Amino acid sequence: MSGSLTFKVYRQKPELVSPAKPTPRELKPLSDIDDQEGLRFHIPTIFFYRHNPTTNSDPVAVIRRALAETLVYYYPFAGRLREGPNRKLAVDCTGEGVLFIEADADVTLVEFEEKDALKPPFPCFEELLFNVEGSCEMLNTPLMLMQVTRLKCGGFIFAVRINHAMSDAGGLTLFLKTMCEFVRGYHAPTVAPVWERHLLSARVLLRVTHAHREYDEMPAIGTELGSRRDNLVGRSLFFGPCEMSAIRRLLPPNLVNSSTNMEMLTSFLWRYRTIALRPDQDKEMRLILIVNARSKLKNPPLPRGYYGNAFAFPVAIATANELTKKPLEFALRLIKEAKSSVTEEYMRSLADLMVIKGRPSFSSDGAYLVSDVRIFADIDFGIWGKPVYGGIGTAGVEDLPGASFYVSFEKRNGEIGIVVPVCLPEKAMQRFVEELEGVFNGQVVFNRGSKSSNKLIMSSL
Repeated sequence: MSGSLTFKVYRQKPELVSPAKPTPRELKPLSDIDDQEGLRFHIPTIFFYRHNPTTNSDPVAVIRRALAETLVYYYPFAGRLREGPNRKLAVDCTGEGVLFIEADADVTLVEFEEKDALKPPFPCFEELLFNVEGSCEMLNTPLMLMQVTRLKCGGFIFAVRINHAMSDAGGLTLFLKTMCEFVRGYHAPTVAPVWERHLLSARVLLRVTHAHREYDEMPAIGTELGSRRDNLVGRSLFFGPCEMSAIRRLLPPNLVNSSTNMEMLTSFLWRYRTIALRPDQDKEMRLILIVNARSKLKNPPLPRGYYGNAFAFPVAIATANELTKKPLEFALRLIKEAKSSVTEEYMRSLADLMVIKGRPSFSSDGAYLVSDVRIFADIDFGIWGKPVYGGIGTAGVEDLPGASFYVSFEKRNGEIGIVVPVCLPEKAMQRFVEELEGVFNGQVVFNRGSKSSNKLIMSSL
């Protein structure tokens, strides 16, 4: 269990790392997608790297230097957010810099692996990404916090927290890959960063042309999860080829052939999570999807180096009764329909809605948010290779403590799959585990009449 691994982290005083060269002083407005209420928080990521015996390079010094060089090109990150009329956010490009912490821990990467602790939520996470006092504010504070922690074995942990209003996972990946290029000796980014946030700003003639049910105004009556995190327990679930085969057998073959693994996995988690929660049968259950809209925008297209938020939160909605009583394909079809609703016009309509309604947050009551962040598995510093783990550092975000993030993962035996952290109240988690083991141990009658003898791999919080 990850909870049984304890260690000490010795941190140096936080410092500000500013761009390596002078940068422009200007005020740059965010887009009307960026500054919505639902993105006004800081989101943490974490990466674990093995020791490379062929180098004596200090990861702290190397990464600090690469950060300063990267900030020359991504200089808005070295500034501070300000808020103007109608809650409009803009970056004051002051060049003050981002927070950086140097640290050492008396633990090895092997100890993390032996304790099955290389999946979220991590033991002592708050020590691996120290929350500097005041740094979680939205306005007038650093937009990024970075901590590099050396391990006893020579490996290291690289943790980053960013103000989500600045970038999404795709944008942060561009930033981190530029850092990786500077570590490798490049003199400029291979993909030049592009600001141009006006490309996702509202139109002159505001018009909302889509329903955008994700922003429904709903009474805050709460769910069984509520907003309290202290009564939740967590499990990291591993889904490899065997588990995915079992899920496919719950679905009609023609639907399997036209669906992605992520769509099938998401429908499965949404349905069985609802069964475990045992909500009122008429309760409206919501699945919030994160859909990258970069490829949808054609007129004009988003430049390759655009690092702002470029995604939507389409929502699939069903009553608890429908989700739990109907076959899995019902949930899957709702998810596919929600995903396909995100078009270029949808994004334009969304930007207009933000201005008209004062930048509201998405509706979280009865909601389960899922996000695929497997993109973080490719943050390769060259000297140390790709991370053993790279993804979101904690389960849940802000008002959605039950949110799940899909992370690429390789087990010690070499099996490759996806890890999904799930948070639920204790009794609901027990039921959830039983339901899933029923599927993977063949106690559920499958669509194709076959059974599975797979074992679900889980680890406790």
